[in-house]
Amino acid sequence: MPLKAESKLTLAKLAELAGVSTSTASRALKDNPLIKEQTRTRIQALAREHNFSVNAAASRLRTQKTHVIAVILNLIDHTEQSVSDPFLLKIVAELNKALNAAGYEMLLSNSFMASDDWASYFVSSQRADGIIVVGQGKSTEKIDKAAAARVPIVVWGEPHTKADYPIIGGDNYAGGYMATKHLIESGSKRILFLGDPGHAEMEQRHKGYEDAHRDAGLTVSADYTKPIDITSTAAYECINDAIKQQGLYFDGLICVSDMVAFGAIKALKERYVGIPGDVRIIGYDDIMLAELMHPALTTVHQNVTMAAQLMVEQLLCQVNQQPVSSQVVETHLVKRLSS
Repeated sequence: MPLKAESKLTLAKLAELAGVSTSTASRALKDNPLIKEQTRTRIQALAREHNFSVNAAASRLRTQKTHVIAVILNLIDHTEQSVSDPFLLKIVAELNKALNAAGYEMLLSNSFMASDDWASYFVSSQRADGIIVVGQGKSTEKIDKAAAARVPIVVWGEPHTKADYPIIGGDNYAGGYMATKHLIESGSKRILFLGDPGHAEMEQRHKGYEDAHRDAGLTVSADYTKPIDITSTAAYECINDAIKQQGLYFDGLICVSDMVAFGAIKALKERYVGIPGDVRIIGYDDIMLAELMHPALTTVHQNVTMAAQLMVEQLLCQVNQQPVSSQVVETHLVKRLSS
């Protein structure tokens, strides 16, 4: 006998028709990879046949779970960096894949649109079950406040920072050290650092930069550190101003991102400065464009795919009230023609 009022079919009835548990039916409808593909396909076909759709609002009320994770791009005030930054896009894409694989959707926001009280705005209001923050910024006040409210939260940043929440990130000190050491060994002796050490990640890269000089028996002037914004425009203007005021007084550049390196390269090329003949350059992040530049950019690679998986893993540990810890992901130097 055909079902009547098929649009009113409940999840429990759908599960009964499919011969599975309600939880399995629910996961299958969300395309959770934990359920076999054959089972997912069969249950989804049954749902379409009977015009069944999940009542998301009712599900939230019943389980108190949204199966959504808020990803906040923690951009600092007065920055021109935005979601269009290729490295941020790379992290967001990997987080989206890792969350989907765990059966969660991603809600993307930024620190300008989100309110100061992230715990209330995202979790208490049932917009999301937890928060992943991309970037510590210069202040962790909002992050600390959310963590103090006991909401699940994970941060991409400097993993050696002391915090009450897990931080996932590359070995920033090692990245800054190995990049600087490579330039020194390649012959550079007057190396500028382009980036703001006020950021936790950049601070460690800068410390690596300083220690590599010290270990090589070289002194480095504070004037050789340029605390600029993390954009190609800021780097372009910085290099232009430096050359206008003092000429080409440097022969190497350590840049805190590939985009910063691109801006510096543009400024140098416009003045017919040879790369790497006159100035050797190293970026950070190893975005896709780095290899396509001319010359191809030497850069520090961070395993973002692994980082995204660890961030989701540590967040879900909190959701399930399991222990968590900060983690360091693989970091290594990719040598190309710019150095």
